[in-house]
Amino acid sequence: MDAIAATEILARSSTLTNVGWIGYLIIGAIAGLIAGKIVNGGGAGFLMNIVIGVVGALIGGFLLSFFLDTAGGGWWFTLFTAILGSVILLWIVGKFQKSGS
Repeated sequence: MDAIAATEILARSSTLTNVGWIGYLIIGAIAGLIAGKIVNGGGAGFLMNIVIGVVGALIGGFLLSFFLDTAGGGWWFTLFTAILGSVILLWIVGKFQKSGS
């Protein structure tokens, strides 16, 4: 991969979708709750669900940007991306918590 391709992928992964900031918070809360139920069997509280969902959306958006134009997605695609990234985030955190215990 050359520098131009790497720059293009980085630009795609950091571009906001057409959802907006309020939408990201709503989607983050929903994605964090769903991911918590998938990974742990329950959510982590309203504010923590938002944090998990928004960080998960960034992770999912970054990972999917290697294969898709993530900036073109709407609400449903952003929700899917956030859930995917949140599940990955919670899985990684769970692995570190289990190995640290």
